[in-house]
Formats: sequence, structure tokens, C-alpha cells
Amino acid sequence: MDSDELEGYTLSVYAYIVRADRPVGTREVTRGAELSSTSVAYHHLQKLETLGLIEKNSYGNYVLKAKASVEGHVWVGKNLVPRLMFYSFFFIGAFAAEISLILLSLFILDNSIIDVRFIVLVGITFVAMMLFSMEGLKLYRKLNPKNVNEK
Repeated sequence: MDSDELEGYTLSVYAYIVRADRPVGTREVTRGAELSSTSVAYHHLQKLETLGLIEKNSYGNYVLKAKASVEGHVWVGKNLVPRLMFYSFFFIGAFAAEISLILLSLFILDNSIIDVRFIVLVGITFVAMMLFSMEGLKLYRKLNPKNVNEK
């Protein structure tokens, strides 16, 4: 499968079918993936069928045939989550631990002097946390059809 084919609305339709976890019709996909018309939905369903990811059953509904790996994303159950979100969670935890150490040092250990190098480390962790979070959210929003141009 060409990973370039699975992007934009096609990826949104595919993610909707995976989340539905049951046979879905063209109209349901149109509503669920927030597409403009059933012909747009049909186009993306045909594309997914050609890629071998879904198939049409005897009732004319589409069912998941294969769960594809999507570059930069990880399947967590039925949800497609950008890998960068996991990195952001790591840095959020590190940032929380660093702030806790500062608060512990100030209030419990009564140490009013905090090493400047530690403050710089906290700043770097904060920047990394923000960058990974923003980029992860940007990728996550690409799965939302309202934020993607039709292809």
C-alpha cells in the first residue's frame, strides 16, 4: 500500500470505519466523516477498497478488511493517535516532576536557592513539551475532516 494514498479525507473515512467496527453504508460514512456528499464518500470508499483496506459485503455496506499502519501514528484500540502525542506525554511527566522538585526544594526543604542550571533544564523541558504537544495535536486534527482539504 502506498502510504501517500492514505491521507486527508481518505484517512478520515478509514479512521471512521475502524472506529465504527461494523458494516457501514455510504450515507453513514458521509455523515460520520462529515463529507459534503455521498459521491465524495463513495470516491474515498472506492480508494480504500482499491488499497485492500475495506471490502463491500453482500448488503452493499463496507467492512474493515485490514488495519493499516499509518506513518507517524499508532493505533490505540480503535483510535489513531499521532506518535508525537506519546512523546509529549513523556515531557509533560518530566516537566511535572521537575516542578515538583522545585516546590519540594522551596517549601519542604526550605532551600530558597535553586541552581540556575536546573531552571534552564525546566525551561528546555517546557519548550520540548509544548513543541511535541502542538505538533501532535496538529497531526491529530488532520484526522478531523473539517481541518483537511478534500482530495
